[in-house]
Amino acid sequence: MSKHIHLVSFLINSPINHTVLSWAQPGDNRLDALHDLAAWQDLARTLERGRFDGMFFADTPGVFDRYRDSHEDAVKYGVCWPSLDPVVLLSALAAVTTHLGLATTMSTSAYQPWTIVRQLGTLDYLSGGRIGWNIVTGHLRGEHRALGLQQLDHDRRYDRADEYMEVCYKLWNSVKPGAILADREAGLFADPAKVEFIDHAGEFFSCQTVAPVPPSPQGHPVLFQAGSSGRGQQFAVSHADVVFSIQPNVAGMKRFMTNLAEAAQVAGKATPGVSFGIQPIVGGTEEEAKRKLADLVEKLPIDGCLARLSGTMGVDFAGMDLDQPLAEIETQASQGLMKAFANIEGDKPLTLREVAIRWGLAVGKPQIVGTPEQVAAEMERIWRETGCYGYNVTPTVMASSVTDFVDQVVPILQKNGVYRTEYEGTTFRENLGL
Repeated sequence: MSKHIHLVSFLINSPINHTVLSWAQPGDNRLDALHDLAAWQDLARTLERGRFDGMFFADTPGVFDRYRDSHEDAVKYGVCWPSLDPVVLLSALAAVTTHLGLATTMSTSAYQPWTIVRQLGTLDYLSGGRIGWNIVTGHLRGEHRALGLQQLDHDRRYDRADEYMEVCYKLWNSVKPGAILADREAGLFADPAKVEFIDHAGEFFSCQTVAPVPPSPQGHPVLFQAGSSGRGQQFAVSHADVVFSIQPNVAGMKRFMTNLAEAAQVAGKATPGVSFGIQPIVGGTEEEAKRKLADLVEKLPIDGCLARLSGTMGVDFAGMDLDQPLAEIETQASQGLMKAFANIEGDKPLTLREVAIRWGLAVGKPQIVGTPEQVAAEMERIWRETGCYGYNVTPTVMASSVTDFVDQVVPILQKNGVYRTEYEGTTFRENLGL
């Protein structure tokens, strides 16, 4: 367990974060944020005021096009469409903050290793070491169709990603200490003897070059990973500084922690810290918080929820009986997630409708609903009971749900001694305690 609870804001650069139709809620500013950097910059300042470790952007390249074998429902309800590039935001957010970490999802299917090292390395160098990379192998069909790529099967994507990371490490380690001379009088910028030429020729990648960017104060971006299947966890313990996981309840969180520790032991690696996804809903009273949740659920369009669920799971749920239990379905996408959410309430199997609503509400993340005191107490209880590192916190209505959390819940966590009052360092890695 970490010394204190670590918090990362969990966002998407689209009309919604993780709640379908949240853009239509009164007071939500997501439609403004689509075309206004100031909205994102204000949010970053709020999160830094709340001493969050960072802003973490998920990404949905392409479009959700599994449901009814069509993109229409995703487009109709604004379900992660349009899908704006989160990487473009990071430099603007770094410019208005000094401690806040900035993490983004980039797919190993969509980019070459050199490109990611260059893009994220540039941001990491410019920000003084405040960038993180959420490594995904790219399971969405829409992404592959958009890029004209053939989609590999589940485990094969991870085989390719292992070699991908091998190339990244070589590039990150290419510039040795003392390589940058910046000697104006002698006219020497760098010592070539300390800049290693990479000559990689593997099964999936070929790369002959030197690193395009000098190392930042934290060396290279903090590495996040969210694999939930057995093969995904093997990849995570080999590469991740922090593992992000969506589990529907505390029992699922404990199982995940146990499985990850076992995978790390088999691999002979230290177990990385785990950050679980949650969705706090804060009210002045418990009844007010519950009304907020009920209002969100009431407005969920079932077809929008199914478009989101089908896209993530890699299964077209169109035409299936919504009120029959969701059986485990063998799929090349998100196997771990399918197992986690097919049956999450004891022995009671959830119906497809119930799973779709939970997915449309928070992509399966549990809600913590109540007064600021209740939310803080539950977060501390889960942290202590599971031994997790902290949480990826997704908002509902932007930006009010973030502001409510920072102004009302954070002070209670600080008073209870389980959350920082000041940042420990200047880099993302330092503040995460890595």
